[in-house]
Amino acid sequence: METEWPPLSPLQTGLKGRCPQCGQGHMFNGFLTLKPHCEVCGLDYAFADPADGPAFFVICFACVPSVLLGVWLEVQYSVPLWVHLLVTGPFMLATCIPPLRPLKGWLVASQFFYKAEEGKLARLP
Repeated sequence: METEWPPLSPLQTGLKGRCPQCGQGHMFNGFLTLKPHCEVCGLDYAFADPADGPAFFVICFACVPSVLLGVWLEVQYSVPLWVHLLVTGPFMLATCIPPLRPLKGWLVASQFFYKAEEGKLARLP
């Protein structure tokens, strides 16, 4: 017997790394590896294919402040390379790595919520 689950917002479940169907189970094994299925409701995560989506969003939005910081330091103060390594490098890691997991969770939850699937050609009879 299949249980009816209320629709849950992809933002509520995905950003927390929770199952998009029940909102209780965990979506990830480790940092970015999806589990095969939810341990609470049994939802199979085979439908999920966020591909490079999380990396794209991080590159577009999180890397820009890092590059701006590096350029600003260079133009304003002409700092040596070791200062860039100690300041810009950790700043880039801090702004690029943490958003990957919530973004991947949000994309997977959005795929489930909106029932996204591979496109198909519609043939008229």
